[in-house]
Amino acid sequence: MLFESFSAAQSTLLWGVFIVALIMGAVVNKTNFCTMGAVSDMVNMGDYSRFRSWLLAIAVAMTGLIVLESLGLINADSSFPPYRSSQLVWAENILGGFLFGIGMTLASGCGNKTLIRIGGGNIKSILVFIIIAVIAYYMTNPFPGSDKTLFSVLFYDWIRPLAISLDTNQDLGSLINSENPVGTRLIVSGILTALLLFYIVKSKYFWSSSDYWLGGLIVGLAILAGWYLSGSVMVDAPDEETQYSLVEYYENWDMVSESEEGKPAQGAPLSPQSFTFINPIGQTLGYVSNGLNSALLTFGIVAVFGVILGSFLWALISRSFRIEWFVNFKDFLTHVIGGILMGFGGVLAMGCTIGQGITGVSTLAIGSIMAFLAIVFGSALTMKIQYYQMLYEDASFFAVLITALVELKLLPAGMRKLEAL
Repeated sequence: MLFESFSAAQSTLLWGVFIVALIMGAVVNKTNFCTMGAVSDMVNMGDYSRFRSWLLAIAVAMTGLIVLESLGLINADSSFPPYRSSQLVWAENILGGFLFGIGMTLASGCGNKTLIRIGGGNIKSILVFIIIAVIAYYMTNPFPGSDKTLFSVLFYDWIRPLAISLDTNQDLGSLINSENPVGTRLIVSGILTALLLFYIVKSKYFWSSSDYWLGGLIVGLAILAGWYLSGSVMVDAPDEETQYSLVEYYENWDMVSESEEGKPAQGAPLSPQSFTFINPIGQTLGYVSNGLNSALLTFGIVAVFGVILGSFLWALISRSFRIEWFVNFKDFLTHVIGGILMGFGGVLAMGCTIGQGITGVSTLAIGSIMAFLAIVFGSALTMKIQYYQMLYEDASFFAVLITALVELKLLPAGMRKLEAL
């Protein structure tokens, strides 16, 4: 998509993202597509239908992105965030994913679900949103009058040295064959998609409800649309001989633009990207606190508003809009802790169940796969711990933890401390 001016190109991108997010918000509300719910169904009921929806979204987004890249239509190597970076921050991916998995379980949903619940009238999720926003913002932005961030104060000195510097990008295509990463990605994604679809379609129950396959399909297509919109928008240079992507235009602003009017505050958020929600929730705080400064408006912020509005519209159409408040102080405290863990974990892991679990995995990045697995593990372990704490109110946390790990088949059955009732 080629435009004559930067403002026209950026406006088209943001409106396109808003419409896609609006549709996604409505469909996710309608189908109850929920990644935390998927883990809950697996752990508590042995039902893998919603997990298959999640995998279907991954398969659609991954296949679409890799095909578009192989056709030369977009390039996700320089994405925002940098999923395929040659610096593998594995400790951040794993720790962040684990914390996020715990947090989303305590807060009754991931970042995307928080937005969906806000649109449906859930006041609890507004509190979670505010907590995530404050933490995510100050994890990446300095405190007032300082050059320190939450990340630099709490994490950088001990966790960043654990990162591994690779000789190539961290995606499977580059790691397997650095001389032909694009072609290799096409083969790898084809194999993975075939395996995922085989696992998905063999379940007759999955196809018994259109909500399962519709939710996964639409979310996957929304992620793909985000990649396409952000990666294909181009601006024609004044000499009409050069075409710039939005981020390239920003980097050459002084040469191609006559004034600073309309220049975004940062260039990185103009890079190819798709939907993720923790960092954008933090960006939303910066946008609002700076008086809705248009220079701060990004893909992520527009996506946040779009999902909330889409969910709200569906709640009105389906007459499911309900105001929901905390049951008691324990419920309040649990959501506060969940929001805190999601704020820290989502930024550390560079994404949430959507941002890393689908968007990141669609790039075949190793760090994204690690974060995805850590999120699932953190959530599943928390649910098992909650279950045994409910059954055995007087049991020690150690006994509950060991039993939960046995339940997840991570420890031998002989180590079980508590029996299921």
